[in-house]
Amino acid sequence: HIADSSDVLKRNRGRRGLDILNRIQKELRIKVEIYEGDFDDIQEVDSKLVKLAKLTNGVVVTNDFNLNKVCELQKVAVLNINDLANAVKPVVLPGEEMNIQVIKDGKEHNQGVAYLDDGTMIVVEEGRDYIGKRIDVLVTSVLQTSAGRMIFAKPKLLEKAL
Repeated sequence: HIADSSDVLKRNRGRRGLDILNRIQKELRIKVEIYEGDFDDIQEVDSKLVKLAKLTNGVVVTNDFNLNKVCELQKVAVLNINDLANAVKPVVLPGEEMNIQVIKDGKEHNQGVAYLDDGTMIVVEEGRDYIGKRIDVLVTSVLQTSAGRMIFAKPKLLEKAL
């Protein structure tokens, strides 16, 4: 139903979900079954997923915070994709050295911006002059936000000059 939605964002999400299921069926040795039934007595989609997982002894895989909590309350096995992504991200600590490629201007004066492979943004103070170059930096701080993690750093060259 979502893949046929009149809402463009919902439709795109639904189609992406179907594409991913297709790839799982073709590329991985995982059995994918499509459940054609419905729970007419339940209106809420999350509740239907929880009931289906209970009936099939399945696991819910989600990045939805509320669905994750409902599964925990209902004693349904759940894998939170955000927790998994955070678990495999490298730990970065202040004082650590990194080699990065500065790719663009930052928001503040004279900042440069780089990214780790996992998409984590690195804000490089005094990094504007290094855009397009690989440089060694020293991590000055790490900020965890609801949108993810940001790393602040300064060029190691500046540290040597001090």
